[in-house]
Amino acid sequence: MIRIVFLDRDTLSPETVVRAPSVPHEMVVHARTAPHDVAERIRDADVVITNKAPVRAEALAGAAKLKLIAVSATGTDIVDLAEARTRGIAVCNIRNYAKHTVPEHTFALMLALRRSILPYRQSVIEGRWQQAAQFCYFDYPIADLGGSTLGIIGHGTLGQSVGRIAEAFGMTVLAAGRRGATDLKPGQTAFDEVLKRSDVITLHCPLTPETRGVIGIREFALMERRPLLINTGRGGLVDELALEKALDTGQISGAGFDVTDGEPPAANSPMMRIASRENVILTPHVAWASREAIQALADQLIENIELFLAGTPRNLVG
Repeated sequence: MIRIVFLDRDTLSPETVVRAPSVPHEMVVHARTAPHDVAERIRDADVVITNKAPVRAEALAGAAKLKLIAVSATGTDIVDLAEARTRGIAVCNIRNYAKHTVPEHTFALMLALRRSILPYRQSVIEGRWQQAAQFCYFDYPIADLGGSTLGIIGHGTLGQSVGRIAEAFGMTVLAAGRRGATDLKPGQTAFDEVLKRSDVITLHCPLTPETRGVIGIREFALMERRPLLINTGRGGLVDELALEKALDTGQISGAGFDVTDGEPPAANSPMMRIASRENVILTPHVAWASREAIQALADQLIENIELFLAGTPRNLVG
C-alpha cells in the first residue's frame, strides 16, 4: 500500500478534480502545511505532493520511506534537489500546462498598461467623462504594441509562446541570451542589448541562484527606452527595491507583476508600496490559474505519480 501525502491541496482551486491514482494507495490530504510541520507529515510517506510547502534537507532526513516528491508546479526551488539526489529520492514536476494561460496573462498586463486601461476606467467611474464635456479625453498615455520591441528573458516554452503572440501584434521580438554570456545561440540577442532596445521586457526564466536578482540597479540603468517591465515568472528575479526606485526615477514607464519575492508580500514591502500606482498592476500569482490549466496540471500530476510507480518515470528534475 503506497502512502501519498499531499501537503498543500489548497494551492489548487476547489473546483479542480484531483483523481485518485490507479494503484493501491492511502492518500493523506492537507489543505496547507507550514514549513515546521513538513518533516512530521512526510515521515511515513512513500510519495509527497507539494506545490509551495518547502521540502528541505531536515525534513528529508526523517523520511526513510520516501521515493518520490511530485511537485504540482513547474518550479522546483521549494525542494532541496541536492539532498533528494543524495538520498535517492526522485523529484518530478509539471510541464507545458501553462502554455496558454501565462502568455495570455502576460499580454493582459501588457495591454492594460500600454493603453492605461485601469486609470481610464477609474476616471470614468469618478465622473471625468462628464467633466470633459466631449466624446473623449486624453488624461493618460496610450501606446500601441504594434511596431514596438519586446525583449524576452527566458525563451523556453512560455517565452516562445509569448514571442509568437507578440509577432501577431506586429512587435519585433528579441530573445535575450544569458546575462554576461558571449556565446549566444542562434536567434539570441545579448542580454544588455535587449535591455537597451526594448519597449517592453517580460520575464519567463526559472528562479535559480544565477537568475536571482537578474533585474537590478545595473539593469534598470541600461533601459534606455523606459520600457514596461512584466514579470509572470518568479518574484526573486527582480530586486524589488531597485524596481521601486526605477519607477520613482522614470527609468521604466510601468510594471506588471504577478509574482513577488515572498508570497504573500508583507504589507510594508516595496511591491505593496507601488501597487496602487497608476502605472503598476500587481496580481496575486494567478497567471497560471485558468480553469483549463489547473485541471491539466492536476491530471499530469497524478499521471506523473502513476508512471513513476510503474517504473517509467517522466519529468524528472535534479
